[in-house]
Amino acid sequence: MSSSFVVTRFAPSPSGELHLGNARTALFNFLLARAHGGSFVLRIEDTDIERTQERYVEALCTDLSWLGLQWDDGPYRQSQRAEVYARYFQQLEDSQRAYACFCTPLELDLSRRSQLAAGRPPRYAGTCRDLTAAQIAMRRAEGRSASLRFRVPLGQRLEYQDLVHGAQSFLSDDIGDFIIRREDGTAAFFFSNAVDDALMHVSHVLRGEDHLSNTPRQRLILEALALAVPLYGHVSLLIGADGTPLSKRHGATSVRELREAGYAASAVCNHLFRLGHSTPLNQALTLEQMAQGFELSHLQRAPAHFEIAQLQHWQREWVHALSPAQAREWLAPMLPPELDEARAAAFVTAVLPNVVLAQDARLWQQIIFGEALIYDEPALRAAQEAGPEFFSAAANAVQERADLSALRGATGRKGAAFFMPLRAALTGRLHGPELAPLLAAMPAEIVRERLLQFARMRP
Repeated sequence: MSSSFVVTRFAPSPSGELHLGNARTALFNFLLARAHGGSFVLRIEDTDIERTQERYVEALCTDLSWLGLQWDDGPYRQSQRAEVYARYFQQLEDSQRAYACFCTPLELDLSRRSQLAAGRPPRYAGTCRDLTAAQIAMRRAEGRSASLRFRVPLGQRLEYQDLVHGAQSFLSDDIGDFIIRREDGTAAFFFSNAVDDALMHVSHVLRGEDHLSNTPRQRLILEALALAVPLYGHVSLLIGADGTPLSKRHGATSVRELREAGYAASAVCNHLFRLGHSTPLNQALTLEQMAQGFELSHLQRAPAHFEIAQLQHWQREWVHALSPAQAREWLAPMLPPELDEARAAAFVTAVLPNVVLAQDARLWQQIIFGEALIYDEPALRAAQEAGPEFFSAAANAVQERADLSALRGATGRKGAAFFMPLRAALTGRLHGPELAPLLAAMPAEIVRERLLQFARMRP
């Protein structure tokens, strides 16, 4: 595969937020381009005026940049390419490969219902396919508006290779003539999408398998215009762990939601990289490493399962790879503003292995620095069973800072008999961060008071 030949694109419609399925499509196209030193094009398909919202265009660019998927060309706006499309509409009309259609929505709906009632798949009945010039002129004189339909050749078998699904075969008679220009003059998806791919020299199109049936129509358009046809690959759709299409009940499904929840772009990309794309690389990867490991032959046909647990796994990998300075910056919003550097560093060291998202550290911030502590039942029982003498000795050993060795020496206990009641009294839980850095972060007066409250407690 020649490096100069590989051009991919991401062509979303700005009618909503960037969801994970589209984000994966963008990622795969980005990686394919990077793997071969090619170009990644961003194109905004905004010819559907009613559904287009400018705020989604801005949000889309923000999400792609956050993920690290920087485009090399664009963003192009289809709404600004009407003159380009007009030339190719005219070319198809001149060659009799497209014709004016005056059918109303009501007429089309009645035709569709009739075909379904007869047990036939609904497709355009060809009502306007063979109108004479006089008939067309009469309808225009009546003020009737027209869409433009592509004239699908009859009796042909259309065959091509899909990069994921392999050999594909369609009968042209099963497709039916389709609209390429709406009544309002704007280009329909089939047309603008295909023409732009050719004019932007797109060599490979990776997109969701829900577009698989669109491909024969788009190939017909490009062949009729004598334009280059890209290679198409249709990747599996994303579903939740329960086997149903990905939705809100499976957790956050938009890139914005994941970003605002505190997930790292690296975690999101690492999970998406493995959804519908097999790889022997089990470690967390950079985008450059993903590009090196991306293979078209590894794209899978089976539905890809999005699991929040797997996303959290890659988030943990990202957290554990943070340097002390990076971890300090990441958890800075969770730290009391008056905390000195030593205690701040100890807090980060203590809680980092126990958090997935930065907001998870808020609980430990309240436990370590808060005044009131809520004890769960097992922790309260473990502390009470240790006895007041244990806590009295431990409290007396607390000086300017609580030292784990000094506490152990003062109580004369070791192992679980020492750590379990101490952790229970100080955190209200039997599990959590390592005690040494936790004690280094916790103010001595808080340590002493929590120990003394159990020292005062009598059976």
